[in-house]
Amino acid sequence: MMEREAADKRMRELEELLKYHNIKYYDEDAPEITDREYDELSLELRALEKEYPDLADAKSPTKQVGGHAKREAGVLIPHRVPMLSIQDVFTKEEVCHFVRDMKERFGEATEFVVETKIDGLSMSLRYENGNLTTAITRGDGRDFGEDVTANARVIPDVVEKISDAPDYLEVRGEVYMENAAFDAVNEKQELLGKKLFANPRNCAAGTLRQLDTSVTAERGLSMFVFNLQDVRGAQFERHTDVYEFLRKRGVKTIEQYYVCVSEEEVLEAIDKIGAMRGELAYDIDGAVVKLNSLENRKQCQDTAKNGGYLVAYKYPPEEKETVLRDVELSVGRTGRVTPTAVFDPIRLCGTTVSRATLHNQDHIDELDVGIGDTIVVYKSGEIIPKVKYAIKEKRPEGTVRFRIPSVCPVCGAPVVRDEDTADMRCTGSSCPAQMERHILNFVGRTAMDIKGFGETYVAELLRQGYIRDIGDIYRLEEYRDELIEKGIIGKEKNTDKLLASIESSKSNEPFRLLTGLGIPNVGRSAARAILKKFGSIDAVEQAAAEELTEVRDIGSITADSIAAYFHDEGNRALISRLRAYGLNMGKAVSESESESESGLLEGKIFVITGTLPGMGRKEAAELIENNGGRVSGSVSKKTDYLLAGENAGSKLVKAQELGIRIISENELMAMLGM
Repeated sequence: MMEREAADKRMRELEELLKYHNIKYYDEDAPEITDREYDELSLELRALEKEYPDLADAKSPTKQVGGHAKREAGVLIPHRVPMLSIQDVFTKEEVCHFVRDMKERFGEATEFVVETKIDGLSMSLRYENGNLTTAITRGDGRDFGEDVTANARVIPDVVEKISDAPDYLEVRGEVYMENAAFDAVNEKQELLGKKLFANPRNCAAGTLRQLDTSVTAERGLSMFVFNLQDVRGAQFERHTDVYEFLRKRGVKTIEQYYVCVSEEEVLEAIDKIGAMRGELAYDIDGAVVKLNSLENRKQCQDTAKNGGYLVAYKYPPEEKETVLRDVELSVGRTGRVTPTAVFDPIRLCGTTVSRATLHNQDHIDELDVGIGDTIVVYKSGEIIPKVKYAIKEKRPEGTVRFRIPSVCPVCGAPVVRDEDTADMRCTGSSCPAQMERHILNFVGRTAMDIKGFGETYVAELLRQGYIRDIGDIYRLEEYRDELIEKGIIGKEKNTDKLLASIESSKSNEPFRLLTGLGIPNVGRSAARAILKKFGSIDAVEQAAAEELTEVRDIGSITADSIAAYFHDEGNRALISRLRAYGLNMGKAVSESESESESGLLEGKIFVITGTLPGMGRKEAAELIENNGGRVSGSVSKKTDYLLAGENAGSKLVKAQELGIRIISENELMAMLGM
């Protein structure tokens, strides 16, 4: 049992986490954690609230419907009937407890309907004298929802006029996307160079809420009606009677459902629905168990968040069998050879997958997997596909465990295993695969930041022999007319724009050049620290490994890598060429200058998150680093300060959990005496 003080602290932490993730899921349609991870946080908070009811907050996320009504999508409309959530359960025992409880109240003959739980966005439709008047999203669930009537009218499954309808009818349904429609939308997004949607649910929610009805119509939303919210001028006894009434009038209702009486029948229906998950044209994330009698429903007490007459059984994370057809090998910038499993396409968590990383030879050995094996694939965090295991019973005769070859798949040079690691690396100094990634690193934002120098241009310039290493980038001006004539970078305007960016990069601070050289373990922060100590690339080139270890956070392994790089004759020749092309190599600094630059933030680690009012995050990072501090991309126990702006997000939550000091832009400026 958790101590009372610790329980109180943990409850507040969980409340903040759940509120944050509710906003990401319901309001921004950009969830950062899986449904399972969210459910685990919610269950932990519920357990603590049950154990310490006097500490429970009346506004706890466990007592609130997740979403908020947003004004961007349209006018806010008051709910006439609450659009509550469904209580999730994760074990068959919890389902049986619900069934037994309902039978104790309403008798052994009580009927239940078990039906699919569609993974989409809730919407209610209001009909007056059979005519559709209003469509409204769940919003905050109790008070207000968003008016999405215009978008609802272009969804094919939404019926505009119901014949022989009662005076007033309000039904609730789920707006969703079939998998084929979702794939088509993402294909178009990719062609247009736009961000892909994470899953059908996010795509459906964003499509329903945006303002252009032509986009809504084009994306192919669907809808199932799953509940009667309110009716005047007609009476229904059972939930299934409502379905029958609506279907006869062309309204699309939940297709897969079972009427059950006993616990055994309910559990069997849950299993049947679970078994058909892979065969449906859309995603479901559970099975809903609800009372069939509408009169009995009225007698069930709702909570602040959930309806009292139903529960949703959530299925475990999805995994599927497929056949491994190939193992592709790719070579990274540092020469690391990465194996990737290529298998027959399968559908997992709303997306089609056909590839998953196998990491290294040790992982392949552990899986004992070979080409032709039947493998089980799952999604880690419902995002990253992973191979779980190979099914030995289905292994074809003659199948052997895959081994990464001893030669590079790109250049044919020997591949060796790194000492003390599982990584395999190509030893070829002129391997084209390494060079492409090396150049992309060099021109990238964290290094030389040459705007417009994308992957396509790098690949084509390498293929046609215009560049063979990073030094050749600064000779491209000599081939301007050829490049324009061949259209490698585009026409005259694009070519001149890129050449101008290349020329401008020559004056970059020298730490950017050191970062771009691709020396193992030397990233942006390390390069800054090294240049602060030595002042110039020339001085670093002459430094011994022992001198390099005097730089903060530079250990012996990194120091040896730097010394080895600058003692290589080929690398020294490259540096000489870059110097001749006019790149800024820096100037030597005296010992007193080096000490004077230690700065007010020396040794302090910062993380920056959110939108700052007076400067960009890049500008803030440079300000911190120029005053001796370090900027990290993630919050940890080692973090000293979190510099937070608006919409700070999950990093702010984690910093609060760890008790890290959170400062504003003004507080940072005060620390620097500015």
